[in-house]
Amino acid sequence: MSSPTSLGIPAVPPPTSDPPWKAAWDDALYGAAGFFRRESPSAHFRTSVHASPLFARALVRLVREAGLDTLVDIGAGRGELLRAAHAIDPDLDLLAVEVAARPDDLPDGITWTTALPESVEGVVVANEWLDNIPCHVVEMAPDGVARMVHVDARTGTESLGHPLTHSSVPSSISAWVDRWWPLDPAEPGTRAEVGSSRDTAWADVVRRVTRGIAVTVDYGHMLESRPPFGSLRSYRDGGEVDVLPDGSRDVTAPVALDAVAERVAGTVLTQRAALARLGVVGARPPLETAASDPQGYLRALSSATEAGELTADGGLGDLLWVVSVVGEVPTTSLTG
Repeated sequence: MSSPTSLGIPAVPPPTSDPPWKAAWDDALYGAAGFFRRESPSAHFRTSVHASPLFARALVRLVREAGLDTLVDIGAGRGELLRAAHAIDPDLDLLAVEVAARPDDLPDGITWTTALPESVEGVVVANEWLDNIPCHVVEMAPDGVARMVHVDARTGTESLGHPLTHSSVPSSISAWVDRWWPLDPAEPGTRAEVGSSRDTAWADVVRRVTRGIAVTVDYGHMLESRPPFGSLRSYRDGGEVDVLPDGSRDVTAPVALDAVAERVAGTVLTQRAALARLGVVGARPPLETAASDPQGYLRALSSATEAGELTADGGLGDLLWVVSVVGEVPTTSLTG
């Protein structure tokens, strides 16, 4: 609590009537009329899945190297990853987990569910899923006290609520911030996106794997490089737009992936390194093959271009993979 005013009244703002960011964000994306219940993600932003079937090919290779036959995609969009995997290896058991309804044109070989499976023996992947798991936002107020941030979902106007030490604020929020995203009382306006909800969401996925490999892939940051003023973003129709949790657009924020990795005893790799281990490299084919096998050269050049996008510095190659091996699984190119 800050110092009293000259009238002896505590100078603490009353709690705002707007919801905390986490609640507004959750309703915007997953409520009854939420963005992901209505919209196809591929219409609004491009991920590794949309960039090239080489991404799916790498994951199919991982499944087979591990001696498994199941691939589960968490946050499957419209099934793009599993469609590509089915074309590569029709004998795989494929399960899409997504809040939206099953697309009418999805191949019969792909199972669709809106709920996480109770148990999985196979490879589970979540590509750019955790960044859309809503989380609380906190901010260092001018009085040197970290407070909850609330937001008007209609306008995006923010307000500060209770201190993290208030009895109504779960102690887990301040504990996570202290450990993973500490704020300096001398730097008002600095913010943290509280990743405990992401840690818990991915731990819940990993605990369902009875034997296999769990991989979450996302834009993220580590303790030494947190964005000082937060990183909330919105996208619509292929471009970045003003952040607004009204259901009209995506709301996302990069993930504190070191916290996720510690929670599930995972290993962190860049996408560049992970895909290289799985045979996806952007090297151009030898020029001399253009004369002896022009069609083969063009195919190899196209593949190299796609691999280059998936592994590019400053782009998709900077994505981070958190890899967890569960149970007795043969060593693979990725886990060796």
